[in-house]
Amino acid sequence: MPSTKKHTSSNSKAKAAKEVATGDHILWLEDARVTDVPRVGGKNASLGEMIANLSGVGVKVPGGFATTSDAYRDFVAHNGLDKVIRAQTTALAKGEAPLAEVGKTIRSAFLKAAMPKDLGKVIAGAYRELGVREGKRKPDVAVRSSATAEDLPDASFAGQQESYLNICGKEALLEHVRKCYASLFTDRAITYRNNNGFDHLEVALSVGVQRMVRSDTGAAGVMFSIDTETGFPDVVLITGAWGLGEAVVQGIADPDEFMVFKPLLENDALSPIIERSLGTKEKKLVYAEGGKKPTKWLKTKAAERTCFTLNNEEVLQLARWAVTIEKHYGCPMDIEWAKDGNTGELAIVQARPETVQSRAEASGLKTFHVSNQGKELTSGLAVGSGAAVGKVINLASPQEIDKFEDGAILVTSITDPDWVPIMKRASAIVTDHGGRTSHAAIVSRELGLTAIVGCHDATTVLKTGTSITASCAEGDEGHVYAGTADIEVHDLSLDDMPETRTKLMLNMATPSAALRWWRLPSDGIGLARLEFVINNIIKVHPLALTRFEEVEDKQARKAIEKITLGYANKADYFVNTLAEGVARLAASQYPHPVIVRMSDFKTNEYAELIGGRQFEPKEENPMIGWRGASRYYSDDYADGFALECAALLKVRREMGFANVVVMIPFCRTLEEADATLETMAAHGLVRGEDGLEFYVMCEVPSNVILADEFAKRFDGFSIGSNDLTQLTLGVDRDSARLAHLFDEENPAVKRMIETVISTAHQFDRKVGLCGQGPSDKPSFAAFLVENGIDSMSVTPDSFLRTKKAIAQEETKRDALSKKSTAAQ
Repeated sequence: MPSTKKHTSSNSKAKAAKEVATGDHILWLEDARVTDVPRVGGKNASLGEMIANLSGVGVKVPGGFATTSDAYRDFVAHNGLDKVIRAQTTALAKGEAPLAEVGKTIRSAFLKAAMPKDLGKVIAGAYRELGVREGKRKPDVAVRSSATAEDLPDASFAGQQESYLNICGKEALLEHVRKCYASLFTDRAITYRNNNGFDHLEVALSVGVQRMVRSDTGAAGVMFSIDTETGFPDVVLITGAWGLGEAVVQGIADPDEFMVFKPLLENDALSPIIERSLGTKEKKLVYAEGGKKPTKWLKTKAAERTCFTLNNEEVLQLARWAVTIEKHYGCPMDIEWAKDGNTGELAIVQARPETVQSRAEASGLKTFHVSNQGKELTSGLAVGSGAAVGKVINLASPQEIDKFEDGAILVTSITDPDWVPIMKRASAIVTDHGGRTSHAAIVSRELGLTAIVGCHDATTVLKTGTSITASCAEGDEGHVYAGTADIEVHDLSLDDMPETRTKLMLNMATPSAALRWWRLPSDGIGLARLEFVINNIIKVHPLALTRFEEVEDKQARKAIEKITLGYANKADYFVNTLAEGVARLAASQYPHPVIVRMSDFKTNEYAELIGGRQFEPKEENPMIGWRGASRYYSDDYADGFALECAALLKVRREMGFANVVVMIPFCRTLEEADATLETMAAHGLVRGEDGLEFYVMCEVPSNVILADEFAKRFDGFSIGSNDLTQLTLGVDRDSARLAHLFDEENPAVKRMIETVISTAHQFDRKVGLCGQGPSDKPSFAAFLVENGIDSMSVTPDSFLRTKKAIAQEETKRDALSKKSTAAQ
């Protein structure tokens, strides 16, 4: 029934209410609930549910009304369209007519059909009432299709029907309602219903008429209340581009991306944005003033391409709304948002259940390892973590379906629902455009396909008939390699994971991989190396940023300018990027500890960073040269280390990740330890303040010999077995000739380890070991358990193997202890 709310113009309201009195055909969105899906479809029912229940807690949803399924059925009956539908779909089922011909015939019949007078009158009346509510004679509206079987958890591939934006005026509205009805019989929609067992005459269509948010002058996008790649439930992923939201949904604009950590959102003083990336946003969809089409595409300006669509406050506001919506529905959600460019107002324009990651199998993990790759041909955003090999089929249009071969890799510019029949036959998908919430990405996840989106040049460099490897197994970035690489797939079951007293943590190389392992029952991250973030993501030498005017290499200067695009202060690029990388690592294990080791590049490795050669000395033996702690208090690296400290301070203080523990590598002397702690304190990182703990790497023999003194300065030790073995035995760990001498189980090395564990425990300090020794050698794991080590840290793929080895040794020792007690 129509709403009974009072509005400013009572006469207009009364008149409109009289015309809208046929409640079987119209339902105002504020009166719709999730139980009304059979009447107004999932999309419109969801909008009504949010308006009614979430407006009071601040979630803004534009109002409007929906035509009901009865209105659609009356339209069909009035024009005898049921006979056309039955005849044409029967002919299709019998193979008497091709899909394209059947769809065209039915749609043409709908578009030529007359709007029943009563239905046209009630829609026009509701439109006038909406105008009264909005204070406009002819309000701009979005006209959205909402099928009664769409947007349900058991009916994925939402978006089979059409939506139209910036529709103004009664006649235009009625025309687009008719177009929405016709879109129930697009080729893709007919195929979808045939494949999923829906009767074409049983499914009806509701049309939602919703006030437009002027995002044509602002921005719009999509967000998920779950990580779309890993299923990690504690983040909100937000994508956005300038103009109307279709640019993001269709994948035409490569959008900005933001990731927000949900558990820390409740504290308004924190800003837990753990990742952001600047999209190219080369096009935007805006209102067309006059002309036959209500919208048009424009190229974005340089200023729009080099700045983010949302500021921090707006990102956090949207994330909080996502959490609110998710809590209300009780499941992860796929949500569309819009920002009015004139008022700055944010609004939610759609919300539906997420249908892929929320249903992913939780009892096991698949890992992919790609080796023997050919030359990298292009790269983009990775969708999923798989890999595939196949022959390229480069298509410009879904009408070229006859050219596609089963098992080939589809390469195209962008995809929309018309591409789904081809995508179902592909082994992988590579596109020029699109972000993680584009059509290509969403459907690829639903189909379980490897996909790489937003490559920009895929259709140019990938030629039909050539063999390639598409790999998403190396983090957030997807890579396309020439030729057929070797792909290993491993299954990791979590069903028989034993319990252990000895904590087992993870060694994590890069933030991009961290969220993939959230299902592992680890006790945190025992080793996260800052230099991996610097090398793989930042790529620029810190001093080349703080002293950019001194950089002499022209190519380096050009590269730095490009990388730091959008940053007025180049040093801020380093701090923000490093902070977000560390925050993502911290989020993956929160609230378990994440031990972050300050940078431990050698001088030759620092020199390889962009702009680095100018700032690094040449050393004969960098392995035991200017590395680790010796850099931190040095005047020659003071500016660079200040950026590292600023990033860590931001992670803990501004973002709220108090689970981050700071670790100092290669700290040779007590004086060096004191100088390092003093320097870090000067930068705001004070041991003990706000629970901040400092660990020291135990990798130099002096750390063992003076363990009692180091224990007074640090809260824990982490044994770096590689360097400790190297320096105890005097063996270059990288020497192939001396490899037979390099042995972590050498008695001298084991005595070092025994000593530091014993001494540390005397001072109530924790001791862990980070390295592959325990996973590669069960006997080494047994030795560590025997000596009472507190934790071990291994790579994710060896977690289960090491966990079982630890459990076995603990069980053995418990049995011996019990036997000894009984004997006494």
